[in-house]
Amino acid sequence: MGWIAIKMLTGDRAKFAGIVFGVAFAAALIMQQGSIFWGLMLRTSAQIYDLRGADLWVMDPSVTFIDDVKPMLERQLGIVRGVEGIEWAVPLYKGMARAKLSFKDKATGKRVDVIEQVILIGLDDYSFVGEPASMFTGDIEDLRRPHSVIVDRVGLRKLFPRQGLNMIESPEALKTALSQATGRNRAAVAMKAAGRPTAIEPPTTAPVLPELEDQGTPVLFEMEMNERRAEVVGICNATRTFQSNAILYTTFSRAKEFVPRERKLLSYVLVKVQPGQSVDAVAARIKSQTGLAALTTDQFVEKTINYYLRFTGIPINFMTTVILGFFVGTAIAGQMFYSFTLENIRQFGALKAMGVGNLKIVGMVLLQAGLVGFLGYGLGVGGATLFGMANRGANSELAFYTHWYLLVLDATAIAVICVLASLLSILKVVLLEPAIVFRG
Repeated sequence: MGWIAIKMLTGDRAKFAGIVFGVAFAAALIMQQGSIFWGLMLRTSAQIYDLRGADLWVMDPSVTFIDDVKPMLERQLGIVRGVEGIEWAVPLYKGMARAKLSFKDKATGKRVDVIEQVILIGLDDYSFVGEPASMFTGDIEDLRRPHSVIVDRVGLRKLFPRQGLNMIESPEALKTALSQATGRNRAAVAMKAAGRPTAIEPPTTAPVLPELEDQGTPVLFEMEMNERRAEVVGICNATRTFQSNAILYTTFSRAKEFVPRERKLLSYVLVKVQPGQSVDAVAARIKSQTGLAALTTDQFVEKTINYYLRFTGIPINFMTTVILGFFVGTAIAGQMFYSFTLENIRQFGALKAMGVGNLKIVGMVLLQAGLVGFLGYGLGVGGATLFGMANRGANSELAFYTHWYLLVLDATAIAVICVLASLLSILKVVLLEPAIVFRG
């Protein structure tokens, strides 16, 4: 009977393709919107995962998410360090800064100043805890040089859009783009390539560590923050964040110079727990002795994501699209199934006249719905996956992440669509009188 059901379903290939397309459209829409939503939620907490190396994040108790910085007094760092069970605790600055960049207008030949908002990360001056996971070019130790900062690779193209850095995919491509830069940067790269010291290296009287004296790392770009010069000495790979601003890494002490002076400039304290100590126990001691909140990385991520889920319109906007796709898929598949049943009503009547029971007839309809759901689900998920793969990459503006939860959720939604779409058909077939086959 199953083979007969499949032959009936595929007899009219146009209608069969229409039913499969309706289900595939719903599956693709649910998967695509769900993956984009999941990707956006991960971006909201991307910097928490990027700033690795610590067991606990210590912060003001009123902080609700990673960008909701409530500055603390620097003396609270010493108080945290005095808590039993802590191996080390280091300061972290995180905030917004204004970077002034100068470009030469090709049309007028005049210098044009551009102000860009950047995310400024100030790492511990000695340990660099929270440093980028990997460097694209340069070395994290270059931050020990005066005025130095490191910029993330994606943010580089926003800060310097006129330098041809939009599609930098390798250090070699970066060197090619820099060789076409003008003025001071071009001279620095040329002299570096020739093996000669550059005019923009730190003076010999500056306090430079011995291991850096002979490197002669050129300054890639320059900018100004809080009327102080900042020199880009390296480019790192950083996870895309919810914000589109470039990310600048520097030392904690230098970060305080790049922003307007305030009484409180300590954003977070990163804590490492002593071996053998319970992280939860140390977090409880920090809370009781200092009055500050102490969260693990996973707890801080969960708190950040919950904030965006509760206090922004992102979930309802994506949910509306998903629900719309669900109902559209149900409507298309239901209409096509019902039309299919009406066209094959005599065949079902003949089967009932030959003694086939209602249960077997219902099983045939469900088999047809299951086959349509299986094909539609596969095509929809495959199409959404290809869409995500086509837009992936470090430079992609699209947030796209497919969790296995989404695969299960999508499969469940498609199963419900197929059941709902076949209900009218099942009802029509169950109430069918076998005598219809004998009517003229």
